[in-house]
Amino acid sequence: MRDPELSVVVPMYDEEDVLPIFFERMRPLLDGLGISYEVLVVDDGSRDATASMLLAAATGWPELRVVRLLRNSGHQAAQSAGFRRARGRFLVTIDADLQDPPEIIADFLATAREQQVDVVYGVRSDRSSDSWAKRTTARLYYRLICRLVGREIPFDAADFRLVSRRVVDAVNALPEDGRVFRLVIPWLGFPSAEVEYVRAERAAGVTKYNWSKMFRLAFDSVTAFSAAPLRLATWFGLLGGLLSGLFAVGALVIKLSGESVPGWTSTVLAVSVIGAIQLLCLGLLGEYVARLFQSSQRRPQFLVGYDSLEDTGHQAVNEVARR
Repeated sequence: MRDPELSVVVPMYDEEDVLPIFFERMRPLLDGLGISYEVLVVDDGSRDATASMLLAAATGWPELRVVRLLRNSGHQAAQSAGFRRARGRFLVTIDADLQDPPEIIADFLATAREQQVDVVYGVRSDRSSDSWAKRTTARLYYRLICRLVGREIPFDAADFRLVSRRVVDAVNALPEDGRVFRLVIPWLGFPSAEVEYVRAERAAGVTKYNWSKMFRLAFDSVTAFSAAPLRLATWFGLLGGLLSGLFAVGALVIKLSGESVPGWTSTVLAVSVIGAIQLLCLGLLGEYVARLFQSSQRRPQFLVGYDSLEDTGHQAVNEVARR
């Protein structure tokens, strides 16, 4: 079978509420592009009726391809599975909640062809619907990404993007596990362009990306991509040494002046500051040691339990639907 022109990769986790709207909106749009395509939905171990609804829809939508992971492995791992299995000349990643408008996919394709670029970022032009805390943390996160990648990248560009087959092959060739696509793709340095859009409210259901997951993404972005925290530990150690030296000089001056007062406050303060710095440095070192340990185990980031493209009979479909 000939490979399609476009692959649309959609990670999903417990999205049964939004699926009817997703089907109703996505299929007419992609059919209207006039090119061959596949919608590669990666079901990230959903616990609700997402899998059965996808399989039922695939019987009447030949371009819908369902890939189901054996367990919940996370958003970035689901994207990795999509990158591994997508066959299209171009690949678009989009979330199932329809906050990123799928109508922009046509603009992505037009921009990629007209400007001859390999990456087209979807950039939010308006964040007024977000809270002050969300806007502030997002701004700090993107500034951090720029520092880590070592180049200017679009602010407010998340996982809604188009990449060419060259980028897909380059990403799949990277040896590390636990990659963060928001960092990896800009770091590769392929020619890129931007398309601005306004993000909508979630079409249905509730978000699965809470504050703890966002914090984890930010932390993984740093520790999986850069050794900067290790250097930060070194600087903390130097700062702690400097503060200790100043404290010793101050204590000596007070002693020689005869104004020293016996007490425990200064001792507790000094021990607390130095102890906190040491524990922070040990924690950072522990994170990197843990990553080295996980890498040495060579455990796969995800395991695919089912791919509708490889299904040859209804029995396999029924078995997956019952899980």
